[in-house]
Amino acid sequence: MKKEELQEYKDRLREDLVKYTRKAFRMLPEMAMPYILDIGCGSGVPTVELAKLSGGKIIAIDIDQPALDILASKIKSAGFSSRVKTVKCSMRNMDFPDASFDIIWAEGSVNVIGFKNGLIEWRRLLKTGGFLVVHDDLADLMEKQRQISQCGYELINHFVISQDIWWKIYYAPLEKKLNEVRASHPGRNTTEILNNDQREIDAFKQDSKRYRSVFFILRKI
Repeated sequence: MKKEELQEYKDRLREDLVKYTRKAFRMLPEMAMPYILDIGCGSGVPTVELAKLSGGKIIAIDIDQPALDILASKIKSAGFSSRVKTVKCSMRNMDFPDASFDIIWAEGSVNVIGFKNGLIEWRRLLKTGGFLVVHDDLADLMEKQRQISQCGYELINHFVISQDIWWKIYYAPLEKKLNEVRASHPGRNTTEILNNDQREIDAFKQDSKRYRSVFFILRKI
């Protein structure tokens, strides 16, 4: 199995979780053609969903060019090329003008720089009254809620995705697929491709509570 084929399968699993992207987006007020920055978009399963939901324009950034290439193909197939642009860019080095975006979206990426740092650094990019949607792990929930108000945001809403949901929708079917691939394609190259995902699955089994996650819907004040 090639890495690209495994990524395609993981994306199909991830599509079963976009209902939570939709849930978070529907907690925002209606906006006509919002300008959205998607930080750490990866191969863009939530990005495509945001394009469908919002009708707006999206800048999707990531440092992984192969993942961006996958997203670019999805964008073209969905007919969103005029509204969604991919940019290879680190979240540590974004040079967008202040107050550029109506919405900043970050699913599973804020941990790269830390929750509080993300709130602080990304705030300047939002228009006054703009919205930041962050999907992060559930650890230190009370402290994160305190940091939200400290950093100049209002918490509009939040909801939790349990470890049971993550296991049922993502990790269990992924492990089943990995086992099938090992059985049908034995060999060192296949093992190397699967190792990172297997390590993540093993970590989940050892401490599944770490994999609970939370969506925060915030407004810049």
